[in-house]
Amino acid sequence: MHQNCFLPAEILLPKVEDMSKWAVIACDQFSSQPAYWDRVRAYAGDAPSTIHLILPEAQLGTEQEPALTEEINRTMAAYLEQDLFTVYPNSFVYVERTLQSGAIRKGLVGMVDLEAYDYSMGSTSNIRATEKTVVERIPPRMRVRKNAPLEFPHILMLADDHDKVLIEPITAQKDHLKKLYDCMLMEDGGHIAGWLVDGAEAQAFMDRLTAYTQHVDEKYTGLPGTPMVFAVGDGNHSLATAKACYEELKKAHPGEDLSQHPARYALVELENIHDAAQEFAPIHRVIVKTDAPALLKAVQDNLCAESGFPVEWYMGKDHGTIYLDQSKGQLAVGILQSFLDQYLAQHDGETDYIHGDADLMELAAQDNAIGFLLPVMEKSQLFRGVIADGILPRKTFSMGHAREKRYYLEGRKIVK
Repeated sequence: MHQNCFLPAEILLPKVEDMSKWAVIACDQFSSQPAYWDRVRAYAGDAPSTIHLILPEAQLGTEQEPALTEEINRTMAAYLEQDLFTVYPNSFVYVERTLQSGAIRKGLVGMVDLEAYDYSMGSTSNIRATEKTVVERIPPRMRVRKNAPLEFPHILMLADDHDKVLIEPITAQKDHLKKLYDCMLMEDGGHIAGWLVDGAEAQAFMDRLTAYTQHVDEKYTGLPGTPMVFAVGDGNHSLATAKACYEELKKAHPGEDLSQHPARYALVELENIHDAAQEFAPIHRVIVKTDAPALLKAVQDNLCAESGFPVEWYMGKDHGTIYLDQSKGQLAVGILQSFLDQYLAQHDGETDYIHGDADLMELAAQDNAIGFLLPVMEKSQLFRGVIADGILPRKTFSMGHAREKRYYLEGRKIVK
C-alpha cells in the first residue's frame, strides 16, 4: 500500500511590496550567460530577493563559491531576524503561472517526505527521478544547503493524474481562497499568482490524494516494474541534495526519531503532467566524428522492426525513417540512447543533444555525422517508461523553455 508522501508545510512568504524583485529563476538556468545573472542582481539591488539566497550554477565550484555560500547563510539568518516572513502553518499554496504563450500552468506547493524519494537506478520508491542523477553534481550543492536555515525550491514534481482529481478541484474553488501574491516575474518570466490552501480545503486535497495514492497501482497493470506515485520533472539534483543532507543527518543521529525534523522534508511544486499547459519537447541526437553509414546500419540491424516507434534520420543529404522495436522499451529515446551508449563505447563518435529540428538537420549535414529526429513523447509514456524501463536516459525530454522554469518564491525552515 502506498502512503501519502506529499504533505502540507509551514510555508514562508516575504513581507515585501514588490514580489517581482523577490522571485528569481532556478539556479541551473542561464549557466553560460553570466550577463543574465548580472541583470538579476542589478534589478534586485538591496531589496529582499532570493538572488541573495541562492547560488547560480555558473558559480558552483568557482573561487567565489565559499564566500558566496557564507553570505547566503548570513542573509538567510538576517531575514529571519528581521521578521521578514509571514508563516502559513500546515498549508499548501495553489499557483498559476502564465507562460509567454498565454497558457496557464497550475501547481500546488507542499512538501515531500524524503524517505519516499530515491534517485538511484532501480529505485522502487513512491517518488522517483525521471532521468539519471549525476552524483558528482550533488556535493557542491550540499555545501550550499548544509548550513542553510531555509530552503527555497525550484523543484517541479509530476503526477500522472489523467482524470484531474488532485489539483484541478482547487482551481474551481480559487475565488474562495486567500490570494497571497500576484505579480509579473522578472526577465520575461511571465506572470504568477498564488492562493493559500489550508483548513478544510487542504484536508479535502489530502483526502483526494489518499484515494489517488491507494489506487495508483491500477493504472499500470501489465507493466514490469513497481508503480510509483510521483516523478521529479525538474530540479532533481536539488531534491537529491536535500536527500543527501537528510541521509547525513540520519548518520549523525543513529536510532533517533527524525519524523518531525524539518530536514526530513523538502518543498516542491506538484503539477499534473496532463495539464494542457504542460508541454514536453523532444531532445534529438546528433552523433559526430563517426562512421555514419556504419552507425546507421548497426541501428537498423539491432533495434528495428517492421513497425514501431518512427524515428527520422539525417546523414549528409540523405534522409529516411526507421522503426524502433517497441518490445525493447517504452520510449523511442530510451531504446536509441541505450544502444548509442553501448555502440560509442566501442566505436568513434560523440553525441550532441539538440532541441530544434532545423538545428539537427544542419548539424547532421556535416561530414561524418548522423542525426536522429526523435518523436514527441506522449505524456502518458513518461510514468510508464520510468516504471517499466527504470530511470530514463539523460536528455530524454525538455519541460518548457528556459524562462518557463520555476522561480524561487515560497520558502521553508529546514532547521529546528
